[in-house]
Amino acid sequence: MMNIMGKMSLDRKLAILSDAAKYDASCASSGGQRRDSKDGTGIGSVTGSGICHAYAPDGRCISLLKILMTNFCIYDCAYCVNRVSSNVERARFSPEEVVELTLEFYRRNYIEGLFLSSGIIRSPDETMGDMVRIARLLRHEHGFRGYVHLKTIPDAAPELIEEAGLLADRLSINVEMPTDAAVQSYAPEKSPGQIRKAMADVRLKREAGKERSHTGRRAARFAPAGQSTQMIVGADGADDSTILRSATRLYSGYKLSRVYYSAFSPIPDASAALPLVKPPLMREHRLYQADWLLRFYGFDVEEIAGATRGGHLDLEVDPKLAWALGNRHLFPVAVNRAEREMLLRVPGLGAKTVKRVLETRRHREVRYDDLRRMGANLRQARPFITLPDWRPGALAEAVDLRARVVAPPEQLQLI
Repeated sequence: MMNIMGKMSLDRKLAILSDAAKYDASCASSGGQRRDSKDGTGIGSVTGSGICHAYAPDGRCISLLKILMTNFCIYDCAYCVNRVSSNVERARFSPEEVVELTLEFYRRNYIEGLFLSSGIIRSPDETMGDMVRIARLLRHEHGFRGYVHLKTIPDAAPELIEEAGLLADRLSINVEMPTDAAVQSYAPEKSPGQIRKAMADVRLKREAGKERSHTGRRAARFAPAGQSTQMIVGADGADDSTILRSATRLYSGYKLSRVYYSAFSPIPDASAALPLVKPPLMREHRLYQADWLLRFYGFDVEEIAGATRGGHLDLEVDPKLAWALGNRHLFPVAVNRAEREMLLRVPGLGAKTVKRVLETRRHREVRYDDLRRMGANLRQARPFITLPDWRPGALAEAVDLRARVVAPPEQLQLI
């Protein structure tokens, strides 16, 4: 097998291992036409060949080379396409090959950084050691100053994770699934306790790196862009409320920069081992929207859970609109008098729009056309607001309000 792997071209390895990395959701492609590189001819493709987009700490959208070091794995997680029992084509990069690819893509201005994950080969320590070696070669031998995101293996030795944090901009450790019971059922070789310990260690090292010593000098920066995690949704029976409560505990307990939700799609030869649940991508989208409300709009997880149906987010309307429809007694609000916290809860008013409203209110009253120019979604907002030149009237009490504010479905273009 190793002789066969040794003869595999770098192009072919890239096609296999960039395609395998699409299941890692800690950076997301956006805006690019989807192109498949499975035939080995697509090194330049935006998504199939491993170019993804992520946001740097300063808010810039940057392109990353997103690959697995290998899709060989000694674990047999039921939800993972790369598990040891899966019949997929395998490939493995050497550390030097990953370095070569990263530098060549960077020199050609295809990327601004690297997102590196891996299956577990031989042992967690050996795999993590190779990933750290890649980051070390890039940083120290080649002077690479681009963005580096490493998927960390929680079972690896603490000193390896520590070195990874000193070399990478961001670390991520996957919690795998929403509950410990689900991890134990579908990934029995992984320990929820060990995962949490590794995440806690990263948090403590990041906090220590921000403190000054008695001499006034700061410690070396540790994962300055933070740590994130990924959660598979839909492989077990957890509802959206359970998922969001779990995410809230992760944010508060480990000071995460992001929780990524990855919609599970059943793998054919694992269907017997998993519940027959295939959530649509819309479910994943709604979870991201709810997560955004929790982090930036002042919502409490129980408020969002209270607007669910049987614990699941409404797939037809976004979570903020669902909450507003369930709390109509709080509306309409006077745009020129309401506090920021309440304005953020108005459907159709985003954080940037609310900021512009507050800035304008210092000088004059905000009117209907002002909201339009500020980018408000007035189709949603109108029933929930009052302005000097706008009153919702009977619309605010309409029995069919939901139907009026939900955009009608659009016919998808086939050509």
